[in-house]
Order: sequence, then structure tokens, then C-alpha cells
Amino acid sequence: MPAITEVTIRRARREDVSIIVAMLADDPLGGGRERIEDPLPQCYFTAFATIDRDPNIQLVVAEDGEGAVVGCLQLCILPGLSSQGASRGLIEDVRVASHCRSRGIGEQMVQWAIAEARAKECKLVELLTHHSRVDAQRFYERLGFARSHVGMTLRF
Repeated sequence: MPAITEVTIRRARREDVSIIVAMLADDPLGGGRERIEDPLPQCYFTAFATIDRDPNIQLVVAEDGEGAVVGCLQLCILPGLSSQGASRGLIEDVRVASHCRSRGIGEQMVQWAIAEARAKECKLVELLTHHSRVDAQRFYERLGFARSHVGMTLRF
């Protein structure tokens, strides 16, 4: 597939929530976590409102040249004491619409997040990806990320 050269990254809006949730659900892991119903459950809109109000979180979407939402990610700026009081950027929920994968959209979004974290004076950017997402791990390593930690999760 040809690369999509004209991608616009913008802050997500309430009307994007159903498209974002559909992208989050479009794989075996997300499909088990998300609820795709019509209408979409209110919990997603409540979460969106909380995210949208937080100045340290940016939920963004990527639009193709026709204005269709084809990707999303969330960037959290986390202040900290370690590393001499350094803030860090945490990239989460990177998704590209299945019909648009391998066309450069994910790379453009992650590069945007790195530049945004740098502009906010973060000293590092980190992300988590599930151990089963081998293609995603290769993708992030190609962008310069290194395996550095062991992630652990406690779900409630």
C-alpha cells in the first residue's frame, strides 16, 4: 500500500470517540476489553471528558487527506522527581485503522508525540506494548525505542 503523505494530527473531539474505540477494539486484545455497541456506552464519553480537561494529556487523532480519522494515540506528560526532576512523555493507545496500516501513519503519530514531549521539556519518552504485539515492538525499535523495563499490570 502506498504511504499516506498528507496526515493531519489534531486533538480528538467528542465526535471521534466511537471511531477511536473501534480502532482500540480492532485486534484480539482490544476486542476483549472494549464494548462496541450502538449506542456506545456512556463510560467512553465520561472518560473522554476527563481526558479532554487534563492539561497533561493529549488524545489526538490522525486524519487522512479527506478528513477521515485513520489513527489515534494518547500522550501523557508526567512530572517526576527521578532523573533530577525530569518530566517524561508516556505514549499510550497507538492505533491505526486496520485498512490503513503499513502506510506511515503510525510513524507520523509517534514522531509527533516525541516532538510534543520534547517541546514540553520532557527528558524521555516511554511507552508500553503488550508482549504479544511483536510487530509493534519491531516498529517501536525501528523508531529508536529500546527495551528497558519489565512492565507489570494489576487489573481491577
